[in-house]
Amino acid sequence: MTIELFKEYFEQLQQADHKSSLGTVRQNAFNAFSKMGIPGLKHEEWKYTRISGVFNKEFKVPFVADVSITKAEVDAVRLPGHEEANELVFVNGIFSFELSKIFSKDLTVLPLEEAAANEYKEIVSTHLGHSARYQKDGINALNTAFVHGGVFIHVSKGKIVEHPVYIYNITDARFAPILSQPRSLIYVGVNAQMKLVETFSTMGEQESFTNQVLEMVVEKDAHAEYYKIQNDAGHSQVSTTHIRQIGKSYTHTVTISLDGSIVRNNLNVILDADHCESHLYGLYLMKGDTHVDNHTVVDNVQPNCFSNELYKGIMDGNATGVFNGKIFVEPDAQKTNAYQSNKNILLSDSASINAKPQLEIFADDVKCSHGCTVGSLDEEAMFYLRSRGISEKTARSLMLHAFADNVLEHINLPVIRDYVDELISERLGYEMV
Repeated sequence: MTIELFKEYFEQLQQADHKSSLGTVRQNAFNAFSKMGIPGLKHEEWKYTRISGVFNKEFKVPFVADVSITKAEVDAVRLPGHEEANELVFVNGIFSFELSKIFSKDLTVLPLEEAAANEYKEIVSTHLGHSARYQKDGINALNTAFVHGGVFIHVSKGKIVEHPVYIYNITDARFAPILSQPRSLIYVGVNAQMKLVETFSTMGEQESFTNQVLEMVVEKDAHAEYYKIQNDAGHSQVSTTHIRQIGKSYTHTVTISLDGSIVRNNLNVILDADHCESHLYGLYLMKGDTHVDNHTVVDNVQPNCFSNELYKGIMDGNATGVFNGKIFVEPDAQKTNAYQSNKNILLSDSASINAKPQLEIFADDVKCSHGCTVGSLDEEAMFYLRSRGISEKTARSLMLHAFADNVLEHINLPVIRDYVDELISERLGYEMV
C-alpha cells in the first residue's frame, strides 16, 4: 500500500467521523506516519523483521463494525471459561458491543471516542498515545492515525473484577484482504484488580494483517495481569502492549506465541512510581516458515522498583526468531532490582534466533543482570530417557514441555493455563498424562 492510498483512507475516515473528539489526535499521528512510513531494514528496531513486504498487498481498512460475523462464529474462537468471563469482541479492528458480553458491575466499558468526551476525558488525553514515546515508528503511528471504534476499559478505585476480561480480535478476511487495527485504553484505578486475556484469529483465506495497540495505566496499590495468546496460522500481526505503572503497583504479563506468518510483539513496562513490581514472561514455539520477534522494554523511572523477565523459545523447521530485551535504569531510579533471561532451543539446522539483551544504567546503586542462551536438546538427558524405554519422539516432547513449563506455570488462570498446555502438547506431538 502506498502513502497515497493510506491518505485516501484517512481522509475518508476524518470526513465520516468529523465530529469525533479524536480527530486532532488522528491528524497528528497521520502526519507522523507520513514522515516515518513503514519501517524497513535501515530502522534499527526492525532490522531482523521485514514488515514492509507485507504492505505490498492492497488492504481494505474498515471503519465500521462488520455485521457479517455472527455469534455462532464467535463461539468457534471462544476461550475455555468464557461462561464466567467478560468478553469484548473486535471485528476487523472495530469494537462490537453487540457481540460482547459485560456482566461485572465493577467494570466500565465505553467506546474510546465517548470516553474522550465525557468524565474520562482527562485520562484519555493524558494516556492515549503514550506508547509513541517508546515505539518511534510508522507502525505505531499508523494505528493511532486510524483510531476509531476503539474501547476504553475502566476499573474504579478499590474494585476487584472477579471475572477475567477476554478480548477477541477477529479478522474477517473471507471477502477481501484486511488491515485490522484494534485500539484499547485500560485504566486500573487505585487499589483495583483485574485479569485480562487477549487472543487473535482470522476467518477466511484472504491476506490479513493486524496492527494492534493496547495501552494500560495502573494506579497505586493496583494489581493487573495480562495474558496474550497468538495462534493465528498464516497471518501476520504487530501487537503492542504498553503498561505504565503510575503508582506503587504490581503487573504480571505472559505472552504465548504459537503460530503466525510474521509476529512482532512490543511490550513496554514503565515503572513510573516508587516500589513498583513487574513480572514479564514469554514463550514462543514456531515452526515452518514463520517468524516471531519479541521486543521488550522495562523502563525504571523511579527508585526501589523490581522487575523479573523470562522469555523462552523453541524454533523448528525454517522458523526465525528475534528477542531484544531492554532494561533502562534512569538517573533517579536508585535501588532498582532488574533481572532478564532469554533461553532458546533450536530443533533444526535451518532454524535461527537473533538475541540481543540490553542494559542501560544511569544510576549507581542498582542490582541488574541479563543473560541469553541458544542451544539444542541435552543429549545426556535424551540418552537417560531412551535408556528407560521411552521412544525418541516421546523423550524429545517431554524435554521440550519441561523447558516450556517454567513459563506456563506463571499463567495464574488455571483454565487458560490448561488450554495453552494442551495447545503446546499438540504442537509437540504427545498426549498429556
